[in-house]
Amino acid sequence: MPGVAAELTDPRCGRWDTARGVADRKTGRPMRAEDRFRIGSVTKTFTATVVLQLVAEGRIALDAPVERYLPGLIRGGDGHGYDGRTITVRQLLQHTSGLPDYTAALVQLPLEQWRFRHAEPRELIATALKMPPPEKKWHYATTNYLLAGLIVEKVTGHGVESEVTRRILRPLGLRDTYWPGDSTRIRGAHSHSYFSATDEPDAPLADGTEWNMTFGGAGGALVSTPADVNRFFLALFGGKLLPARWLAEMKRTVPADPDRLWPGARYGLGLIASPLECGGWWWGHGGTVPGGHRALGAVGPGGRSIALSLTAVPSTEQAEADYRATAETAFCAPTGDQQLKETS
Repeated sequence: MPGVAAELTDPRCGRWDTARGVADRKTGRPMRAEDRFRIGSVTKTFTATVVLQLVAEGRIALDAPVERYLPGLIRGGDGHGYDGRTITVRQLLQHTSGLPDYTAALVQLPLEQWRFRHAEPRELIATALKMPPPEKKWHYATTNYLLAGLIVEKVTGHGVESEVTRRILRPLGLRDTYWPGDSTRIRGAHSHSYFSATDEPDAPLADGTEWNMTFGGAGGALVSTPADVNRFFLALFGGKLLPARWLAEMKRTVPADPDRLWPGARYGLGLIASPLECGGWWWGHGGTVPGGHRALGAVGPGGRSIALSLTAVPSTEQAEADYRATAETAFCAPTGDQQLKETS
């Protein structure tokens, strides 16, 4: 792992961050928690929050069919029977729509065919509709969030990017969080990301920082920092972005596929719930981009939050377990007050 950074906030202890490794392997520049990076699917929580805001405003109905907002877009699909009249907005946000994930088709293509190319949501959705349906009821698919983004655009008249910016980024002062559009570079101080460009064992890491993230769109394109990710999740769970009724709807979960996430994980509306060994749950979302950046933003039972930035995807089962264990440490390690009580 070339570099990793974390920021933790606690309602009693304040804010703390740390970093290890390098942000740039070529120059050796040290990793910093202040660096921007691509947060991948953590973007889904931002998009889901805007959808729920529109639900609260009476402009979207959670259990309305997708067909109401995007007539004719989801039909057939080479005989696979996909039908927007039987898929609800809730099912999109919850990954229970039964739609396949177009990213599974993209990653089968040579990198040069799509890494730097602009992609339109409808083009990517059309790719998904040509794919066979998933085998399991809960199936993680960024396709769902491209559709959610198009619904936001339909009811507001503005792209999901501008609505997320207007409703979340500006009000919360998330100055380091932005939509990159077609720009393949990350603005300002940022960590590089690294990936294995071949399937060969022990293949050298390639620099994957430059990437056209329009392929992720409303489900994976945002750039941010650990501090901004923490601020977003604390605001969400602190009731600053949604009325209590609709935050509760976000937290209504179904079992997630343990092979896609991990044992015990559940999924709400743009939120992952994960059980803690010390009791309770953390709530948040993780994200991965093909170029190598990995993100996690989560809030624990006591209001403590953690945001992680990794410059490469863990390459072994042990490394993946260590990544998840970081959240366990953040939420289950005793605070200074608890340690004093235990030793006195």
